[in-house]
Amino acid sequence: MSTINTLVFDLGNVLIDWNPHYLFTRIFPEEKERNWFIDNICTMDWNEEQDGGRSLQEGTELLVRKFPDHETSIRAYYDYWEEMLGDPIKGTVEIFRHLKATTDMKFYALTNWSAETFPIALSRYDFLHWFDGRIVSGEEKTRKPFEKIYRALIDKYAIEPSRTVFVDDNARNLVPAEKLGFHTIHFKSPEQFREELKRLGVAV
Repeated sequence: MSTINTLVFDLGNVLIDWNPHYLFTRIFPEEKERNWFIDNICTMDWNEEQDGGRSLQEGTELLVRKFPDHETSIRAYYDYWEEMLGDPIKGTVEIFRHLKATTDMKFYALTNWSAETFPIALSRYDFLHWFDGRIVSGEEKTRKPFEKIYRALIDKYAIEPSRTVFVDDNARNLVPAEKLGFHTIHFKSPEQFREELKRLGVAV
């Protein structure tokens, strides 16, 4: 019998397909130009600052001042942000659905996500309402991989890390969780996720 009683999900690219290329393919049809813009202007590091609590307006204006020649494309990032959202990752959603229906486990979300854009996801994906609770980085004003956000999850929901699995597609974000005693899974596919859960004794 498994001692695991809690499962904590990252959201982006675990349950939800999110990719800036979905939007910027329309703006930059040429792949090389598109990759350059995402790697050098609207970077993942810049995006994470909004995830950590910086306002979308502040983040946008900062980049426009720095790269005025790219103003239109920079503003498109949040003006058309919803176009970056893809479909649910069906295999993971089905695992979530099965465990929710057949076990007494608790389920939480721990996500790096802007507080300003998260309501869009809430209205779009019904499974985001299945959780027993969630920690959204933009609301907490801190983000993964900073230990403070993991402790916020533990404290708010009285989680026992030794009985909890945390799954994230970014290996960097697993390190603090492991230090705090969580079981961790580096998400690569729903099939791999299912096998890792079985290995931990979760009946899925």
